[in-house]
Amino acid sequence: MNRFESDLLAQIQRRGDGVNGRVLVACSGGGDSVALLVLLWTLRKSLGLDLCVAHAEHGLRVESPEDAAFVRQLCRALDLDLAEASLGVRSYAEDRGIGLEMAARDLRWDWLRQEAEQCGASMVATGHTLDDHTETVLLRLARGGGLGSLHPLGPCQGLRWSPLAEIRRADLRAYLGSKNIPWREDASNAEPFTARNRWRPILDEMRREAPDLDRHLFETHLQAEEAERLAQSLIAGWEGTRWSIKDGVIIFKREPWTEVELRWALETAFRRLGWPRESALLRGLASWLVERLVHARKPSTWGHFHLNPEPGGEYLHLRVSTPPSRT
Repeated sequence: MNRFESDLLAQIQRRGDGVNGRVLVACSGGGDSVALLVLLWTLRKSLGLDLCVAHAEHGLRVESPEDAAFVRQLCRALDLDLAEASLGVRSYAEDRGIGLEMAARDLRWDWLRQEAEQCGASMVATGHTLDDHTETVLLRLARGGGLGSLHPLGPCQGLRWSPLAEIRRADLRAYLGSKNIPWREDASNAEPFTARNRWRPILDEMRREAPDLDRHLFETHLQAEEAERLAQSLIAGWEGTRWSIKDGVIIFKREPWTEVELRWALETAFRRLGWPRESALLRGLASWLVERLVHARKPSTWGHFHLNPEPGGEYLHLRVSTPPSRT
């Protein structure tokens, strides 16, 4: 085991991914998934893994049969079982009126779930990298995702396991090069037909100026997640004393609140009630509430929201006449 492999093992153990036993490795033949397969094969005994491999041919590129043949040869060299599928992505997309990227993802994951169940795999390992994490975060920020955009993407999400989540794409290719292991390049990754592909050259320019951008951004995400957990823990500790929920109504104690405290309390309560939690909505509602939770003596209204003070009581009830529709 070389240094790169031992570093990955240490990352997996430090995170506590907790993955062992039968694992289905999704391998397209590209650099990320080939590195994933080789690394997990190398670490299989240390992690207690029993590997099998899945390759889906989307039928969108003339090179697809060559990609499949390459994965077949790699699995033979590693003595691993391989499951293959040809997915009718184009017809599926046309029938449902969706883009090819979404259609490919839907069909691929439907098949991977079925294959994992058939082969007894508890997880499907994918080659998502630190670069993918940065791209996803920026896509979410650009769409107005707010603080939720800064959450690090968990290595384990449902059936998916992404053990390479903290490793740069370039480092994986350097690792393969050091072992003289080839991989297939998908030229469509450079074509600007998806938002993710359009972000990549922009990020490449940023990385030339700041080579550690991805690592620093990931650390910022970890800190943001820790701060949010602390805030949520504080708000949860106030439940039953400063605020509560009963019969679809949020009940606040009549006392001074800051707008920040109110925003976090509202976010928690809205999540519990299944109401939309857009940042602008919570910010405006908190600003409206902050004075009224101390001085209000009569009912008042803000949009769909109605604040009703208890007669002579120390609590105020916030209800909504028509919950805002989800967009």
